[in-house]
Amino acid sequence: MLHDGQAAWVVDPGDAEPVVQALAAHHLRLAGILVTHHHPDHTAGVAALRTATGAQVYGPHLEKMPEPLQRVSQDDTVDVLGMAFQVMEVPGHTAGHIAYYCAVADGGPLLFCGDTLFSGGCGRLFEGTPAQMLTSLEKLAALPGDTRVCCTHEYTLSNLRFAMEVEPGNDALVAYQYKCRELRASHQPTLPSTISNERAINPFLRSNEAEIAASARRFDAAMCAGQGVFATLRTWKNQF
Repeated sequence: MLHDGQAAWVVDPGDAEPVVQALAAHHLRLAGILVTHHHPDHTAGVAALRTATGAQVYGPHLEKMPEPLQRVSQDDTVDVLGMAFQVMEVPGHTAGHIAYYCAVADGGPLLFCGDTLFSGGCGRLFEGTPAQMLTSLEKLAALPGDTRVCCTHEYTLSNLRFAMEVEPGNDALVAYQYKCRELRASHQPTLPSTISNERAINPFLRSNEAEIAASARRFDAAMCAGQGVFATLRTWKNQF
């Protein structure tokens, strides 16, 4: 949720009730909803919230969405509380997945990336190809390093266990895993991450690193030769 003390926007409301409770607790009016892709854990609360509040809904132009909504595509902008969020098409997890990026926001650039990029990981390939997902992740990785990565699931610790299996010699990864364990032990979130942090620790943004390529070949040399390191990592993570 983003708010200015009066109006609020929410991203990917899979359940209306927590949003309703937060609005009431902070005396806010829901003005808008941003949706990144069609999966129910990102859309199931949309209809109830729109009916209750009249909020404007924005979502990807290529996916089945709870109607009515404003459909958006690459390089469209959405005004959210005076901040311009650029739409980025990032297929892979789903065929029409989008992200929302604001270059100028309080506290630094802000990215709502749905299930494309997670801290230490990336989304499963339900509809897209490894090549599409890699291109999408490269697009996100090219954003400024201080961009805050607001993904929609906290899978950080499980992702980092896999990352350590893939790249155990990465000192930044070792330190980040320790930090995240401390945060979760204190019941604190590990998110948001940053693009610079993900470049340093996320194996799916680092598939050209020698240690990661060697690990992928050890997992399945034939797959790695035929489909590439990134595709091999994603298959490995599915089984991990």
